Amino acid sequence: MTDENSEGSVPPNLRLLLVLEELAEAGVPVTPTEVNQKLGLPKPTIHRLFSTLESEGFIQREIDGRGYSPGQRLRKMSTGILSSLRIRTARVAILNELAERIGETCNIAIPDRDAMVYLDRVETKWPLRIQLPIGSRVPFYCTASGKMYLSTLDRRHLKNYAGSAVLDARTPKTITDPDALIAEAKAIRDRGYATDNGEFMDEMIAIAVPIFDSNRRLVSTLSFHAPEQRLSLEAAVEHVDKLTEAATRLSNLLTGE
Repeated sequence: MTDENSEGSVPPNLRLLLVLEELAEAGVPVTPTEVNQKLGLPKPTIHRLFSTLESEGFIQREIDGRGYSPGQRLRKMSTGILSSLRIRTARVAILNELAERIGETCNIAIPDRDAMVYLDRVETKWPLRIQLPIGSRVPFYCTASGKMYLSTLDRRHLKNYAGSAVLDARTPKTITDPDALIAEAKAIRDRGYATDNGEFMDEMIAIAVPIFDSNRRLVSTLSFHAPEQRLSLEAAVEHVDKLTEAATRLSNLLTGE
C-alpha cells in the first residue's frame, strides 16, 4: 500500500479484505497498529474493522491480548481455496506419482490452531496400512508434519508452544520435555526435514518436508508414513530427495510458477 491511502482513498468495501491481506502476509500474529502502518486508516476505523472480523470469527485474539491471528472461518476459507478442484487435481497427480515412487502412503497436511489437519492423501497399495483419513487432526509435537511446522516458528513462539502445550506421551518414544522438543525443532530447521520415529503411533515412522508459499513461508507439509516392519527410519530418510522434489512442484502450484 502507498502513503496516499487514507480514509477517503480506501474504498469501504475493500477495507476488511485489505486487513485480511495484511494479516495473511505477516504470517504471525499482528496488532491493529501494525496493520495500519500499511493501510493508513484512522485509528477508530482500524479498530472497528478488527472488532468486526473478530466478532464474525475471521480473526481471533492471541493469548497476549494484543495480537490477532486467523480465526476458524478464515482458516476454513483458506482450506477451501487450497482444495479447489483445478489445484486439487494437479496436487493429487503429484501425490500419486510420489506414492508410486516411494511405495508408501503420502499426505499433505496444513497447520490449524492446535494440530495438523490432513488435506490430501494417497494410500499405499500394501494391505498393511495406517488409517489416517482426510480431515484427521494430529498433534504438532509428536508427528513429522507437526514438528516440521514447529521448526518454522520463531524462537519466541516455539518456546511459548513448548512451554504451554500438553506433551502427552503417545508412545514410549514421544518427546515430552519442552527443552528437548525445542532442540528437535532446531535440528529439523537445520536439516530441512522432520522425522517421526514411532513417536505418534507405536511402530510407525514418517518423514515430512515443507511446502512453501512465494515468501518462503510454510503453508503445508508433504509427508509419508509406513509401518516399521516394512520400512526402517534409516531407509525412509533415503526418500527425502523425492519428497523435496515433489514439495517444490506443489509449491509451484500455489505460486503459479
